[in-house]
Amino acid sequence: MAGGGFGAGRRGGRPLGLGRCSGPAGSYRAIVERIDYDELGLFHENAAEVGLPYDGPPVVRRQPVAVDAERQLSSLVWGEGEPELVLLHGGAQNAHTWDTVALALSRPLVAVDLPGHGHSDGGRDGDGMVHLDDAAADVATVVEELAPRAAAVVGMSLGGLTAIALAAARPELVRRLVLVDITPGVTAEKARAITSFVDGPEHFDSFEEILARTMAFNPTRSESSLRRGILHNAEQRPDGTWVWRHARFRRPGPRPSLDASALWDRLAQVTAPVMLVRGTRPQSVVDDADEAELRRRLPGARVEHLDAGHSVQGDRPVELAGLLADFVASSPG
Repeated sequence: MAGGGFGAGRRGGRPLGLGRCSGPAGSYRAIVERIDYDELGLFHENAAEVGLPYDGPPVVRRQPVAVDAERQLSSLVWGEGEPELVLLHGGAQNAHTWDTVALALSRPLVAVDLPGHGHSDGGRDGDGMVHLDDAAADVATVVEELAPRAAAVVGMSLGGLTAIALAAARPELVRRLVLVDITPGVTAEKARAITSFVDGPEHFDSFEEILARTMAFNPTRSESSLRRGILHNAEQRPDGTWVWRHARFRRPGPRPSLDASALWDRLAQVTAPVMLVRGTRPQSVVDDADEAELRRRLPGARVEHLDAGHSVQGDRPVELAGLLADFVASSPG
């Protein structure tokens, strides 16, 4: 997550100031601060933050996959072997949210940028919204091409709802299903803090401004991890302002109310092993009633609690990686 050399202060960028313009005498123009960003050059920071050994840069590449004649989804492909896991991020996130988890797992995997997020193109309808069935169909195309024999599909938040839709529509692609702090019981009220953050300003005048807002809404995360996250999840415009990558497809007007309850019936039909990893801090969007409903519909499901907020992969990446590795090793698939 933080940009190349932009750990603190203004290292790695040029300070914003005034320079003499070549125009009329005495006129000035702003010199825009440019923040250096090396997308695949920050993994050492992830490792250092959680105490993981780091022997050098991992093998990671960006891989686009055409999902129709006009659109592509982009993924991060980790390792050189056949991918063992598919990781789907949450709404307003991107594939880099899994970087520390991927380092801890140290196995081949694919982390997908969902439609309208990260480096992927927008959704099928072009309305700025992520429609679960359409997103699941797009992800299915990616999984077929990049990870057709993956041992598990792991989805956090929006990625988890997408994974449920994928498991229902294409069960042969989901040998195991892991839901990270999400169930179909999520409601607009439970997700209010998240949507309040996502529905914020369309752009920010400086990196400090976007960082301050991000820190205010993510009290469980370290400043260094949020700096990296912003550089992966936002882009700096030529005029120096910043915009979230997912906001490129935002349409004006209110968002439709969140209702994922119809996915309960689809989740109940999943025959693959299922694990729910739930955060226990107040920022979680899963409550005891949701957990009870999941256990009622899937009595064989495994449920794990971690001391984390909604972003379990950010708060407890090493512990989550351990649970994923154990679940794959100990459950049939």
